[in-house]
Amino acid sequence: MAKKYRIDIKPEECKGCERCVVACSRNVLEMGTTQNNMGHVHARYVGQGCIGCRHCYYTCPEPGAIVVIEIA
Repeated sequence: MAKKYRIDIKPEECKGCERCVVACSRNVLEMGTTQNNMGHVHARYVGQGCIGCRHCYYTCPEPGAIVVIEIA
């Protein structure tokens, strides 16, 4: 059985640089429409399909803003 993953993005840590969105080969990340407390539109996880490659995690310049979680 293939492992499944999901992405947890902490909106208050995201600076809206979009690096994670560009790095995602599965297109499961997008920029949201709401702003965080710093006034930045933040990235968000938009469903299933994450393969756990962690490209989003490694490209993000903000420590702790993105966590890749194995769910199965």
